[in-house]
Amino acid sequence: MAKDTILLRNPPSLLRGIFYLLFLVPVFADAQTVVKVKDSKHHFGMVKKGVVVQYVYVLTNTSTEPLLVTAVDVSCSCTTVEYPPAPVLPGQTIPIKITFNTATLYGRQDREVEVHFNKGDSVWLRYKCIVTNAKDDRYKEPSSG
Repeated sequence: MAKDTILLRNPPSLLRGIFYLLFLVPVFADAQTVVKVKDSKHHFGMVKKGVVVQYVYVLTNTSTEPLLVTAVDVSCSCTTVEYPPAPVLPGQTIPIKITFNTATLYGRQDREVEVHFNKGDSVWLRYKCIVTNAKDDRYKEPSSG
């Protein structure tokens, strides 16, 4: 063998190492949370059937760039979501208002909302309640944000 010949003892291992350096390291190096949720879960308690309850989740833009809500996915047509249409500057809060209509529901309810942002990230917001019959005396006024 010539002196300038390099002998590779384990080529697949070398290729795997190059793959990690070229493709995976940049992904993890750029991975940072762009939003912080003060409290991602809310329980309305017992709610009388037909009552509309609301809650405002508070999110904070923790990135170094303006953040924009690009889409919202709800788990039920009984839920509507309101959010600011304008970009939110770094450090500022983002109010996400959830309105939940119990008119067609009964019993335990556990719902989720996924909020998507322009940076490709998303957060999950969750809320629960127990929808009772209108005549149920255990009914309490729902708490709101």
